[in-house]
Amino acid sequence: MLLPVELTEAQIESLRQRAKTLGISPEQLAAAAVVDLVSQPAEDFGKAAARVLTKNAELYRRLA
Repeated sequence: MLLPVELTEAQIESLRQRAKTLGISPEQLAAAAVVDLVSQPAEDFGKAAARVLTKNAELYRRLA
């Protein structure tokens, strides 16, 4: 999927410098950043899931 993204000149330069430091192209760095972002579960979901599991721990223990 091709995903056009608008960046300011300062953001482009920062992306170029970071990519150069890592020895990859700016496009590879941007793609890796997006993949990393969408691969991680949302923090809010993790917090909500932990709260539900803690709240219902006794019920889950009885059902087991």
